[in-house]
Amino acid sequence: MNKFSNTKYLSDSLCKWYLSNKRNLPWRLNQDPYRIWISEVMLQQTTVQAVIPYFNRFIDRFPNVKTLSNAPIEEVLKYWSGLGYYSRARNIHKAAKQFAVDGFPQSYQKLLDYPGLGPYTARAVSSLAFNEPVGVLDGNVIRILTRFYGLKIEWWKTIEKIKLQLLSDSLTEFNSPSIVNQATMELGATICTPKSPTCTLCPWMKNCESFSKDLTQILPIAKPRRATEEWSWTPLVLIKKNKIALTRNIKLPFLKEQLLPPGIGRKLKSKPKKFDFKHNITHHNIYVELSKNENINTYENLEWIELDHLSEKNPSSLLKKILDAYKIN
Repeated sequence: MNKFSNTKYLSDSLCKWYLSNKRNLPWRLNQDPYRIWISEVMLQQTTVQAVIPYFNRFIDRFPNVKTLSNAPIEEVLKYWSGLGYYSRARNIHKAAKQFAVDGFPQSYQKLLDYPGLGPYTARAVSSLAFNEPVGVLDGNVIRILTRFYGLKIEWWKTIEKIKLQLLSDSLTEFNSPSIVNQATMELGATICTPKSPTCTLCPWMKNCESFSKDLTQILPIAKPRRATEEWSWTPLVLIKKNKIALTRNIKLPFLKEQLLPPGIGRKLKSKPKKFDFKHNITHHNIYVELSKNENINTYENLEWIELDHLSEKNPSSLLKKILDAYKIN
């Protein structure tokens, strides 16, 4: 068999394997686009087992797009708390308001017009919910395709991603796109794992380039790490009558558009000698030193938030650390 030409065989064997081995996950109960959409956003940067309790709690509170669209953003953030990446929660709230009016488009190209829906999420929703014949391309799928075909490519670059996308698309031509795409993601998550793949259980093992040439530990090739940035931040903690002064962050490169204490941040060349605590957000190392300046007149657009409701406005662990440090000082 020529594995490059017999895509039908690959699709058939993959679907057969999936239907016999798939995990029972709460978002697989039906093809509801709302549940699929929420699960896919939650699963970005988070494992399946970690997401399940968050997903169930979120769906219990917001069982459909209408209840989500009608909820205040503070409550949405509260139910998102613990998952991180709060801009995603804000985007699903914005998109829900549009979906509540428009309904869910059945093509990935139209879904791309909605807040927070990028190429992967849009394809996942359209294929899993509506069987649009398009493949998905997440980390799991990139891994199984580069390993199977023995592709030593810089998969994060646009031109190479296009090639992988075409390979993923081709698998959906012969079976239900919903089944195929869930199968590719499942194969990557449970069998073709990053460090210890169980190749003997893989339906593609006999024709896998990486298995036959012992390349599984080097493919996909490693993406160069983004350089870490060092930042100092001096937030001013102003608390009066059980309320804290916050302002919308439009300057700092982390926690954008979120409510934070006013303060001054600057990029550093090296770690500072003096700070109260350190916090990490993606590729940012943040060295926080609480400000002793209480000249409130130097800050504009302050919002006074009840401390008891602070987590609803901003559930970030960074804000909690700031308050803990303030109490100690």
